[in-house]
Amino acid sequence: MTRRLTGFQPTGKLHLGNLIGAMRPLVQAQERPDTRSIAMIADLHAMTMEHDPAQLRANTLQVATVLLAAGVDPRRTALIAHSQVPEHSELHYLLECVTGYGEAARMIQFREKSAGSPLPGFSAPSEGPGAGSKHVRLSLLTYPVLMAADILVHDSEQVPVGDDQSQHLELARTIATRFNTRYGETFTVPEGIRPESAARVMDLADPARKMSKSSPSPAGRIGLLDSPDVIRRTIARAVTDTVGIVRDDPAGQPGVTNLLGILRACSDRELGDLHSYGALKREVTDAVEAVLTPIRTRYAELAEDPDHVRKVLSEGKAWVRPRAAETVRRTRAALGLLD
Repeated sequence: MTRRLTGFQPTGKLHLGNLIGAMRPLVQAQERPDTRSIAMIADLHAMTMEHDPAQLRANTLQVATVLLAAGVDPRRTALIAHSQVPEHSELHYLLECVTGYGEAARMIQFREKSAGSPLPGFSAPSEGPGAGSKHVRLSLLTYPVLMAADILVHDSEQVPVGDDQSQHLELARTIATRFNTRYGETFTVPEGIRPESAARVMDLADPARKMSKSSPSPAGRIGLLDSPDVIRRTIARAVTDTVGIVRDDPAGQPGVTNLLGILRACSDRELGDLHSYGALKREVTDAVEAVLTPIRTRYAELAEDPDHVRKVLSEGKAWVRPRAAETVRRTRAALGLLD
């Protein structure tokens, strides 16, 4: 049985890129009897930046509801909220004890988000030197180690990753290998699973960048719960070019190529001849709507019963904790801690 972990941060709204690149493969894996998946809503990761507590709680429940609406079957895939499985946090600290500061500080996201701070992890003074520099939480530095703990605590063998997360997976592999060498075989060393090239959905307003929840403008992304009118307007305003030919040309026509990729990902039928960008956008709109309509409908039904969603999360927690607890027990014993 191959164990696979897929994580979703409850920050911003889940979009079409999340569906095609992460959620759809997760649902498809349920059909393979040799694969067992965990879908993790990484609420602890969302706390590395300033956040509203009530919104975080609501977002976590919304992501769980969207995953269920998109086809995640809790009888075959364990659906968990990160913070509800305390073994994540316990293993996090144990792994910090075998990880160097430099390894964490080299992470690209930490360097980008901490730029301008006088000292990582400390508040800037309100007066004097460094005044006005932004506050950087210590958790922003250490969360790649928490991500490693998330992967290793479940004995995950496969982790779907994109380019923006490959560095974090390599850190998890490095920590696991180092620990096994120093203290004896304790962890499964995970492998990264790359999404298919067609699954990489780009921003509709800026096709040079990936569709993202953190994009400053919503004009480039299609939310899974967006209304049909919003989806139509978003696709109608998608960036194309002045060439006027509908064809795949990633270098010369990235916007058109992105729309064609979305159309292929959302439609099983032959594309046929598309002679104008307007026709292409209408085809894309129809295909996206055909995919998202049943998700919106099922989401509305599930949202009427949040207690059911909470029950699913509770059952997922009960499912994964025995293995997680055993991993922590092995780690504690290897490090010399008392039972």
